[in-house]
Amino acid sequence: MKRIHFNEVVTRDGFQMEPEFVPTDDKVALVDALGECGYAKIEVTSFTSPRAIPMLRDAEEVMGRIRRVPGVEYSVLVPNLRGAERAMESRADELNLVMSTSETHNRANLRMSREQSFAGLAEVIRTVAGRVPVNVSLSTCFGCPMEGEVALSEVLRWAARFADLGVRGLTICDTTGMAHPAQVGDMVEALQKQFAALQLTLHFHNTRGMGLANVLAAAQGGITRFDGSLGGLGGCPYAPGASGNIASEDAIHMLDAMGYDTGIDFTRLLAIARDLPRIVGHTVPGQVAKAGRITDLHPAPAA
Repeated sequence: MKRIHFNEVVTRDGFQMEPEFVPTDDKVALVDALGECGYAKIEVTSFTSPRAIPMLRDAEEVMGRIRRVPGVEYSVLVPNLRGAERAMESRADELNLVMSTSETHNRANLRMSREQSFAGLAEVIRTVAGRVPVNVSLSTCFGCPMEGEVALSEVLRWAARFADLGVRGLTICDTTGMAHPAQVGDMVEALQKQFAALQLTLHFHNTRGMGLANVLAAAQGGITRFDGSLGGLGGCPYAPGASGNIASEDAIHMLDAMGYDTGIDFTRLLAIARDLPRIVGHTVPGQVAKAGRITDLHPAPAA
């Protein structure tokens, strides 16, 4: 089976929804621990306005203090050119840019139209060209809670516009947890046909309990890159009732059990996942950290 590459997004996508500030020391220690697990990328933080996301106001300090493991890319989300400049100064290995394929969601989330978002992100891409790789995350590709279904043709149209600008990768996001496996199968077939030369990553949420089923559908369809958030932290503020991202450890455990090569030291990762509730101060949705691996055996009950 093909090698699967995982990107860990807990310290950015996961933490930005947390109500209580996670101390900088804990963020740095968590990124350092995750760096030893075999991830392809870690999305460390976001260089957005501290007023917009107070949780990530320590972006420069975190990026300056983490211990960088050879072979791991340390990615950051940037919303605009100023954020890109800050990220470059902090030696980010990759810039991740975000906009929605849904007009309504983009206006709600980013306070601008899709065309305005595209113009701003295109400026970032042109400015950093040749200096740092760029990935574009397209949100609400599988549905918008305000508009409903987002047409596959619309996703491909926006993906093509960014591909034409020379980005290295595209992340196709089920931001609000509306995807189902048949839809995922159609999406990944079309993406690979049109954008085979790009790094294609799938980003799923478990809002309606289909997160791992969607991961499996994408993997069986040939996708080899996935985002995940430790413990299943995260979510979308514009998706009523939304739970978080797929739990990295649950998805990796499933794929490992099926014979995929994830490259992850799962024993090390599981220990980190089990410590996550201490860091955030509450229980988290991930299941394997609670139940253990399917290969963990228990003594027979006494007769």
